[in-house]
Amino acid sequence: MLWIITKYFITAAIVVAVSEVAKRSDRAGALLASLPLVTLLALTWLHMEKQPAAKIANHAWYTFWYVVPTLPMFLAFPWLFSRFGFWPALGLSAIITVVCFALFAWAVRPWGIRLM
Repeated sequence: MLWIITKYFITAAIVVAVSEVAKRSDRAGALLASLPLVTLLALTWLHMEKQPAAKIANHAWYTFWYVVPTLPMFLAFPWLFSRFGFWPALGLSAIITVVCFALFAWAVRPWGIRLM
């Protein structure tokens, strides 16, 4: 139980730190947010919990493929935000991400990459 609490604390602390940095500097906050901190933590936790190498490698492999279709959201959100406000832009960005993910999963399937 202490291990799970430690994982929660460290992971939450990193998310809070990124948001605090972002309040002070747009660029520094974005740089930290763009780093794969959550993925690095997940890989670390999997390794420390003695998960098989194949599971850890698969996590990294699939993370790459799941990140690609989320990228259009980062371009759409600022445009949508300036026109519709925060909440509508966030909702529309989520919809864009889901649509991009479905299209991307369909597009990479012929190469043996199964995302869904």
